[in-house]
Amino acid sequence: MFLRLLAVPQAALADDSNGILPELIHVRSNETREWSSFPAEPQATEIAVEFESQGNAEECTLRLRQQDVKQDWQISINDTVLGELTRDENDQITCIVVPAGVLVDGKNLLRIRSQSSTSDDIRVGEVALIRRPLSSALDEARVAIRVVDEASGESIPARITIINSSGALHPVAISPSNQLAVRSGVIYTGNGTAEFGLPIGRYTIYAGRGFEYSLSQVEVDLDAGDSQLHIVGIRREVPTECYVACDTHVHTLTFSGHGDATITERMVTLAGEGIELPIATDHNVHIDHEPYAVEAGLRQYFTPVIGNEVTTPVGHFNIFPIADGARVPDHNHTSWEPVFDEIFATPGVKVAVLNHARDLHSGVRPFGPDHFNDAVGLSLDEWPYRMTAMEVVNSAAVQSDPLQLFRDWMTLLNAGYRVTPIGASDSHDVARHFVGQARTYIRCDDLDPGNIDVDAAVDSLLHGRVMVAYGLLAELTVEEQYTSGDIAPLAADEFKVRVRVLGPHWTNVETVQIYANGELIEERSIEGTRDNEHDPGVKWEEEFILRTPAHDQHLVAIAIGPGVEGLYWPTAKPYQPMSPDWEPLTIGCSGAVWLDTDEDPGFSSARQYAELAWDSADGELIELLNLLG
Repeated sequence: MFLRLLAVPQAALADDSNGILPELIHVRSNETREWSSFPAEPQATEIAVEFESQGNAEECTLRLRQQDVKQDWQISINDTVLGELTRDENDQITCIVVPAGVLVDGKNLLRIRSQSSTSDDIRVGEVALIRRPLSSALDEARVAIRVVDEASGESIPARITIINSSGALHPVAISPSNQLAVRSGVIYTGNGTAEFGLPIGRYTIYAGRGFEYSLSQVEVDLDAGDSQLHIVGIRREVPTECYVACDTHVHTLTFSGHGDATITERMVTLAGEGIELPIATDHNVHIDHEPYAVEAGLRQYFTPVIGNEVTTPVGHFNIFPIADGARVPDHNHTSWEPVFDEIFATPGVKVAVLNHARDLHSGVRPFGPDHFNDAVGLSLDEWPYRMTAMEVVNSAAVQSDPLQLFRDWMTLLNAGYRVTPIGASDSHDVARHFVGQARTYIRCDDLDPGNIDVDAAVDSLLHGRVMVAYGLLAELTVEEQYTSGDIAPLAADEFKVRVRVLGPHWTNVETVQIYANGELIEERSIEGTRDNEHDPGVKWEEEFILRTPAHDQHLVAIAIGPGVEGLYWPTAKPYQPMSPDWEPLTIGCSGAVWLDTDEDPGFSSARQYAELAWDSADGELIELLNLLG
């Protein structure tokens, strides 16, 4: 327990504020160290602080700063529960209402303590009591932001991020609207405008629109009674012509029952992050975003698709497109054969995505060692692999080893499964794990985001004509014409490969890798790259001359860069960490390009070659080894 009586010089605070805990304190909810970036020993297991005050006949405001909060932490004064810390790992200011009558004259006791048995390393502090209602405490000055597209000068949906002088997200006073989704330090605006209140002070305000757009910032100094207008221009930077931005994993509080994004807020966040083809995937329900997008006045920015996250005891599967009125699949099966039977009996369904295959749900980790041989792509339960796609990066559930799912996917390709790689957000929230951070770019007509040809997009996805984006894109082209999902017939001794890495100015690339049948064959370490060395949005590009293999192969390019620390687009820590060590990364991945180099018609997988060798060897081990060689 941490117990301390504090006296803060009043000169450091507003006249109507009481300092309670001036510094940030490292608190751990149990004995296990969650992250190695925290000290081995915490300063406390809970906060318990006595402070002097007067009783309050009217509402007051408790203001504090929090970092790395993942579990439930309860806040109370004098045994009256006021609320909880926000479950959000981002550095932010939290303001809590203190109802009238909670404070007493003399000594008062503030407690912040965990409600979970799961280990959670957090920092909390800079606590002050403001003797004004929350609405007044946050509304000392007014700011209006208008975000415009630099090319047209028109207002554009956007994400606005407000950071105080200490580097924390800061809450605002703002009137609700179906064009806004608001959390501490984050405002999504569907029409490009937002007017809000802030306490006096200095702030940095960022404006952006997801992965494809630039990021602009303004510095704002606010005195009491100020009213400021700032017009902020952003521009499309990443060249994604003929590719549709798709998030195949989108939730809402309204229909999934957890997270915090209502269905109306989800429409605003989709527009604000530039997602053109969102798939509604609430748990075990069919949801159509269409009427909500129309009601919010945002339908022109994206084409909604009815989907469902079929959430079973043995795995989660996103399915789409679903015909209006189709029955919901039975999600209670405990093996994959009946699950897939249910999925593909659902009218309209063509795509089944295996979600977060390395995560543990209902006691099952589908691609864990108890169920999956990751050397040969074999189910240890004899489950049929009838999924048409799998998530290789899920930005709400990143892996401690961020390339593990990519390797799993390439192993499935070696085993002969035509499975499309998927990037998705799995977002249930407005700002914590936000929609579209990881996404999939599908090769098809994107000129009119409000009228995407869904059938064409689905067909392209099924054929692997995709790229996966998590802060970067990796575009792989063979012989100047074949790219993701294509079969490239090769006859010469050598062939040409070009890799182009795309991204906005606020991400960077450090490593580019090329894999053949899952084996790393080329790697480049990249230093000092800047956008101005290439066309806008192009981080790096290079041509490789490779020897033509004797057998068919699949090629994949992966680009890796440092994670984003800025609170305008922060890369999250692992959802179910396998280690206390963590290195944040951004990743881009091409789809597979299939090299047809033998004289057989079509493409043969590594497993098919192995089976032919086995049959030809007829039980002779030396002969088998020679054939495999």
